[in-house]
Amino acid sequence: MKRRAFLKTSLAASAVTAAASASAAAKPGAEYYELRTWSLKAAKQPLLDAYLSRAFIPALKRLGIGPVGVFTETLPNNELKVVALIVYPAPEQFATLSTRLAADTEHQKAGAEYLNAKAADPVYSRIESSFFVAIEGLPKLARPDATKPRLFNLRIYESHNERAGKKKIEMFNRGELDIFRRVGLTPVMFGEALAGAAMPNLTYLLVFPGEDGRKQAWDTFRADPAWLKLKAMPEYADKEIVSRITNRLLTPAPYSEL
Repeated sequence: MKRRAFLKTSLAASAVTAAASASAAAKPGAEYYELRTWSLKAAKQPLLDAYLSRAFIPALKRLGIGPVGVFTETLPNNELKVVALIVYPAPEQFATLSTRLAADTEHQKAGAEYLNAKAADPVYSRIESSFFVAIEGLPKLARPDATKPRLFNLRIYESHNERAGKKKIEMFNRGELDIFRRVGLTPVMFGEALAGAAMPNLTYLLVFPGEDGRKQAWDTFRADPAWLKLKAMPEYADKEIVSRITNRLLTPAPYSEL
């Protein structure tokens, strides 16, 4: 049973690496991103924060991985999601991360309380992960100033098939991303999903000084003449290339590197 599980994990990692390498051929110099999300009760957040800040992020630094942004999304019923955006220079680092963390004695020691949680009292209900390659228009992370107040907007654009997904990415590369920058929709990352849920999708993260700035930037964007012209092109009509949009507001953790 253990051997089958190992083979399944190894094959999955190889598939991600192969897909990422194929994308890298068309996007030289592009970074890779993982969005890792913990779903948990609010009471468990201090334990997760301690693990991420004292064990996980320091271990990634030793491996040459990062920066790492950590954000919180508050949900009803005293539940929340903690989202980590992890920057990888190469896909192989993602594929081998769990093995290297398991072999890192400093990580194991610093994260002992989190790693040794009992089944009867888990830290989280689940972890979800998606893996991305940066798009041509923003091949590397645009790192915000972590010393200033900031609010993050995570958006996921799903498409009904792969061709439509590529068309939405093309739209950003050929004009929409430039409009974003001009009107104050400040990009942090734009990634094409290589593995994870709700594929195919384009996922991106924006940063604002606060909620008022976010609303103003989106209002300016919606009325922008260049945007109105671009979205009027039949090949870029939303109904033809975007099937669903997920919009999430995230607050950075005090120890977030983004």
